[in-house]
Amino acid sequence: MPQLQIDGVVPIVPTPFSSSGAPDWSALKNLLDFAVEAGVCAVCLPAYASEFYKLTDAERRDVAIQAVGLSDGRIPVVAQVNHLSTAYVAETARELERTGAAAISVAVPRLFNLPERDLLRYFDRILTGLGIPLLIQDFNPGGATVSVDFLQQLRRQHEHFRYLKLEEPLMSERVRAIVDGTSGELGVLEGWGGVYILELIPAGIVGVMPGLAVADILQVIWKLARRGDPDAAYAAFIGILPQISYSLQSLEFFHHTEKSLLTARGLLPAPLVREATLTIAPDDQAHIEFLNKKILEWIDRLGLRRQPSLDGRETVEQR
Repeated sequence: MPQLQIDGVVPIVPTPFSSSGAPDWSALKNLLDFAVEAGVCAVCLPAYASEFYKLTDAERRDVAIQAVGLSDGRIPVVAQVNHLSTAYVAETARELERTGAAAISVAVPRLFNLPERDLLRYFDRILTGLGIPLLIQDFNPGGATVSVDFLQQLRRQHEHFRYLKLEEPLMSERVRAIVDGTSGELGVLEGWGGVYILELIPAGIVGVMPGLAVADILQVIWKLARRGDPDAAYAAFIGILPQISYSLQSLEFFHHTEKSLLTARGLLPAPLVREATLTIAPDDQAHIEFLNKKILEWIDRLGLRRQPSLDGRETVEQR
């Protein structure tokens, strides 16, 4: 099992569906192959961007297990287990650890408002008996995310609580507070498509968790910024920011834009989104296709590959 050490991009892999509506394992292998060749440090699924909430419990488990098998040790797989039942998450996380997941990711249960003392009990039970790192995702639009005190307590109780993913604006001060408050032992990742990557790398994030379709470009941006070349990182970033920003108008809209771009890149056979979902208006579809065209042009300009194959072409990060 490959060890997890996050320093860069950890894309959320979407769940590809066949025309029958079932998960498409052949297409999933194509997506994982792309992630490996993009040089990202790990992948994560099934998360929000994987349409996990439309999958049955059995499908969620199968998607994670299939990803571990199809990755064949080439890249660490972070298996996401989101559920309100503590017992279900704890049991499933242990099963996925046995099948080869490099880490487990769990979203803070936000369906009802739980005080932090109760969230501590939830995560304490999950971490007890788990031998691989835990990544906590806290996505709470319009509300407060977990406090530094909460993170310190949980980290003191369980050293394998290693990572936190946040998706909120104006995060730089909060990232610094978490890094300082945990003596750098807890790595913070930015979600939300990587929109704030350039602001948050200097603040101390260890990675970003975007969609998969532009993960190779974001990996270039990450390396440029981390090696102290913010101007080059910015120059690479401006070509994908319009697509990222447009895609994040809603989660269901994101599924359509993400899968459309993956299809345009030749990485998915079709941009199938599971019901229930949005109907995309003709004007929106036209703009999605326009942005796809611009991303493909940007990929060419950066010296990357639209549909990667090991053809030895030099990339921006290697120059």
